[in-house]
Formats: sequence, C-alpha cells, structure tokens
Amino acid sequence: MRSLSKPLPGVLFAAALLATAAGCGSIAPRPAATDAASVLVTPPADWRVHDGQRIRIAAPLVVSGNHRLARNGEVVVAFDGRLYAPTEVATPGVDAKALAAGNRRRSLVLALGETAQVAPADWRAGGIVDGVEGTLRVGEHGPRLEVAALPALRPAPRPAPPPRAGELRLASLNLENLFNGDGAGGGFPTARGARTPGEYLAQQARLVAALDALDADIVAVLEVENDGYDARSSLAQLVAALDPGGARWRFVDAGEGPGSDPIRVGLLYRADRVRPMGAPATRAEGPFATLSRAPLAQAFRAGDGPAFVVVANHFKSKGCRDASAGDADQGDGQSCWNATRRASGAQLRDWLAGDPTGSGSTLVAVLGDLNAYAMEEPVRDFIAAGWQDAFAASGRAPASPAYTYVYDAQAGRLDHALLSPALAARLLSASAWHSNADEADNAAEQAINGGEQAVKPWRSSDHDPVVVDLRLRTP
Repeated sequence: MRSLSKPLPGVLFAAALLATAAGCGSIAPRPAATDAASVLVTPPADWRVHDGQRIRIAAPLVVSGNHRLARNGEVVVAFDGRLYAPTEVATPGVDAKALAAGNRRRSLVLALGETAQVAPADWRAGGIVDGVEGTLRVGEHGPRLEVAALPALRPAPRPAPPPRAGELRLASLNLENLFNGDGAGGGFPTARGARTPGEYLAQQARLVAALDALDADIVAVLEVENDGYDARSSLAQLVAALDPGGARWRFVDAGEGPGSDPIRVGLLYRADRVRPMGAPATRAEGPFATLSRAPLAQAFRAGDGPAFVVVANHFKSKGCRDASAGDADQGDGQSCWNATRRASGAQLRDWLAGDPTGSGSTLVAVLGDLNAYAMEEPVRDFIAAGWQDAFAASGRAPASPAYTYVYDAQAGRLDHALLSPALAARLLSASAWHSNADEADNAAEQAINGGEQAVKPWRSSDHDPVVVDLRLRTP
C-alpha cells in the first residue's frame, strides 16, 4: 500500500485550479494571426482565457511531477520553481491553504504524447524545460498544453549517494510493498506487491542496489511483507540477496510480526559493524493494533561506544477510506487520519520513555515513514516534546526544503529521523538521497521488463532513503 492515495485520473490539482485567480500573470498582446502563438512569461490569473489558443511560454518551467509519464505521456511543470507540499513548509490551516492556491496557479500539465518515449530518465523532477509551445486545453482538471514537438530540456542529474560523514550511519527506506509470494517462486500475483516472479526479482534487485549504495550500518525498512522470519520470508530473502555469503548483514528477528498488518517494519544491520544488545521490543496496542504499523525497537552498540536504540516506524497513511470524526479530513492540509498519527506519536513517545529494550540508553533514533510532512502536527508534537529533527539539528539545511516523496506533483518529507536530545548531540549530518521520488515511473517499468534499471537503484521505491551520520563508536 502506498503511503498516500493515488491522484485522480487526468491532470493534477483538479477543478480547484480553475477557481484560483490569485496573482496576476503577464502576457504579450495576442497576435492578429490565428496561427501565431500567444506568449506567456508568467502564469495567467485565469487559464480559461487562453483555452484553445496556441501558446508559447517564454520562461523556464520546472518539472514537478512525472508519475503519469509512462501511462499517458504527461508531466506537471511549474512556473517560478518547484512545487512543495504546502504542509512541508507552512503550518496547517490558513498558511497551507494559501501556499496550495499558489501551487495551483503556477502549475501546468504538458501533454508530451509520443515524445515522452524519448529518454524517460531525463524527465526527473527538478529538470528545467525551455521553449514550450503547444495548444492549450482547459478542462475540468485544469490547464493542459498539448505540445507538438519535444521542448528543450535541461535534465536534473541523478545524485550520488550521500558520502559518509561519521562513525556510524543509520538509514531508513520504504520498500514499497516488498512481497515475495510463497517464498518458493509461487504465490503470484501478491496481495500488495509484485504481480509475477520477474517483477519481484527486479524489485528486489533494485532495492539491493540501493541498500548497498547507502553503506549504512543499520537500516529501518518499511512496507515489507509480514510473513515471518524463516528463509522463505521476504525479509530473509532480501538480506540473503544483499549479502549472499551471510558474513555482514543480519535482520532483527522479533519472533512474530511485529503487528498483524499485512505489511510490517523491520531492522537490518551490519553484524561486522554493530551488535544488538538484548531482545527487540514491539508495541501492538492502541493505534498500532489496526491502523499504524507496530513499531520495532532494538538496542545496539558500535565498537566501544555507548548503547543506543533504533526504532522503525510506519504511521497510518493519508488515504481517506473509512476515516470519520476526528480522523476525517479537517480541511487544514493534513488530510485524513491525522488524529491517529498524532495518537501514534504520543503512544510511541510514552512507550520509549519506559525503556522497552531495557538498555537504559537515552540515545534514541525514531526512523521511518510517519506519513506527515514536516510542519504537520505528528512531527511538531515530537519537537514540542524535546525531540530534534535530524535535518534541522545537523546545521546543514539545504537551500530548498528537504523531501523524500512526490505526491500530486508536490515534494515533501514523509520520512523522518527524530532524535532524542542526547543522540542529537552526537549528530554529524542528515540527508535524503533523491534516488526514487524524482524518477519517472518509466524507470520501474524498464526494470520489470529487464531493462538497465534492473540492477541499479533508481526508482527502487516511491520514497527516497534517509541517512543520518553520527559519532557512536567512541564513548
């Protein structure tokens, strides 16, 4: 199950785009000749004025959404920079609504048609498009520019993995429903993941490439099939593929679960770099019984350093099915199930305060997909309780907002690294590796079909991995 419900068919931002008149666009005088293009340099206040016209955009546009590229040759572009999820950068409510309106006004869909088959990897989000020209169509889903020829594109380069900056690296990665059937080559299609053995093996190969490139010591993994811990389980087979000789990688065995959800969280670790201390701990009560996935906590030690605790988490998604009362969409930008995500965070903090691993350590890292952007209440509740956002605490904030996920053509950070105050004092750096969220779905399709992506990390998931470097090997 994806962390967010899928967009409605067609162009993003739906009918709300038609109603948005905030801001003033500028346009050159309309030429007298009917076959000449009108020239836009900023987004108009009302796109409907230009419906049916031939339009040339004399301004750079940023690729913000490409997840419909493979299916219908469409990408979402934006004037004046990339689109970010409103509650990634603005508080829920009035501020987030204003930013959402601005996003709608700046957005335009390019219908590339057959040109979309040209170098799909070039259409990574963040790329720049110049000299766009085509016929504008404005329908119930907003403005759509049907281009006749491939516009000039300055592709966003694929980034290298973040270099290690400390003694120990933690990471988290949503595996996007890693299901292996019956574990013996059968059982396909699976309930939530691969439809065929070939799809599963291609998915596993991309994930192995990604995990290997991260060079982490401990990885919190999410959305892995909840099918036990024996050799036929999805988790065990992932580790076996990652480390065929079995000399380095291990997984934390919780005995069962954690939890009863079809997907679960897990912890992988490098046995040649860290060692687990005591038994793992899980919690399957309250919101973790049926909604948020049960967390998994394990204490570790690296070298002669102090004991520390890593907790893998995956809170309830924003999809609105069955949401009611306080969990219904409150219209503030946080979508559905926000009350459950807040309750999950509160119970998680209370549980951790009781030292469930028995390690006695105050060095705790909460990693994973909280399904909440940085300015939403489930994350801000942690900050208010004294926890620190690793991205902010590292002192190396990026020039633009951090993100790990792109939904509805808007980037934001659903995946977090929240540190106890004592652990934050040992933080050296935190970053996201943009190996997945910016990639077009074409990359995944190529991998399924045995293309060159099958042995590379690009689009191994729909979420970007998060990495955190710390000083934890020395006392």
